[in-house]
Amino acid sequence: MTDHLHRDLTKVKEQVLAMGGLAEEALQSARSALQSSDPSSLERLRGIELRIDTLQLQIDDQVLKLLALHQPVAGDLRFAMAAMKIVNDLERVGDLASTIGERLLIVMKHEPLLVPLDFERMMAHTANMLARSLNAFVTLDSSMARQVIKDDDLIDEINRTHFQTLTAEMKRSSDSVDAALSLLSISRCIERIADMSTNIAEDVVFVAEATDIRHPKLDA
Repeated sequence: MTDHLHRDLTKVKEQVLAMGGLAEEALQSARSALQSSDPSSLERLRGIELRIDTLQLQIDDQVLKLLALHQPVAGDLRFAMAAMKIVNDLERVGDLASTIGERLLIVMKHEPLLVPLDFERMMAHTANMLARSLNAFVTLDSSMARQVIKDDDLIDEINRTHFQTLTAEMKRSSDSVDAALSLLSISRCIERIADMSTNIAEDVVFVAEATDIRHPKLDA
């Protein structure tokens, strides 16, 4: 690897991590709003989302220039390709966190639904998945990345339970429909953020092992 290529790859990694930090911040703001039902926690989301979008454009531009200038191969090429995919997933995390905020504002206009929902555990687990997927990217730790992928099952299970609980509540009381639909959307957004973390982990495995594990059924 030439010094110039190494420098440019390092710059891309640093900016991806900066974007990852903003995505984690957006998720934490949405989590705080869910915990407290305080709309002030949501005001930060708009500014964070703009910074995420700006970084995405900058990183995409840097990677395209890197590909054109250095024409990397093997692991360096896989890293550049993965970086562009990861920033797309991080941009989606920012969008989904903002959507959580929008839906929560709707929920807060209605009487609380007295049904068991496990948003705090769902949020904590998803935030942990996102953090570990980014850590795996820094160290190219494919073992950590593979564990993140396995941990997505818990989020899917909680989301299914939320769907069953809130669907039953809407059938029981038509007055609950607006709030319940927004809560379903929040649960789905958190589940999608976990999916984005899984995507990042799959990209780490791709870079570290030169193995594409996105569609295991095709391998079978």
